[in-house]
Amino acid sequence: MGSPILEYIYQYTGIDAAYIILALAVLVVILFIWVIVILCKQKKLLRKYESFMKGKEAESLEETLLSCIERSTDIDKVNRMMQEDMVGIRKTQRMTYQKMGIVKYNAFREMTGDLSYVLVLLDQEDNGFILNSVYAKEGSYSYIKEVASGECDITLSEEEKEALGKAKNRS
Repeated sequence: MGSPILEYIYQYTGIDAAYIILALAVLVVILFIWVIVILCKQKKLLRKYESFMKGKEAESLEETLLSCIERSTDIDKVNRMMQEDMVGIRKTQRMTYQKMGIVKYNAFREMTGDLSYVLVLLDQEDNGFILNSVYAKEGSYSYIKEVASGECDITLSEEEKEALGKAKNRS
């Protein structure tokens, strides 16, 4: 052996110096591989960083982030306004006529072509009106009847009942 340190280790542990040197050589190779892996990861991270910062300075990155936050705030304001508008539209929609029923008929036997008609317009809660237009040789006459909750207080003709049924069945 030649080295007093190696002789000392062999004397007290009984391990040959060649095994120690071999273990240290394997450890050096493992550490060398680990350093190479870390350097590759660092290089990849550096490329990502450079592509992120490409053409910009760190100060402009801050400006970019602030402008994104400002745009996000503006989008939130617009979103709130749109939600308020939608609530108003829904309220208005409840009052608009959404359901329609129409029946064309021949009011008089001597007339042909089904020139008379019944038109029913109802809102979401089946409130609305019945418009009956009767065509005759002497002229045209229109009658209107109010509908509340899908019912009419005035007696309805068969054509009016049919048109009201069509309107109520539409959703």
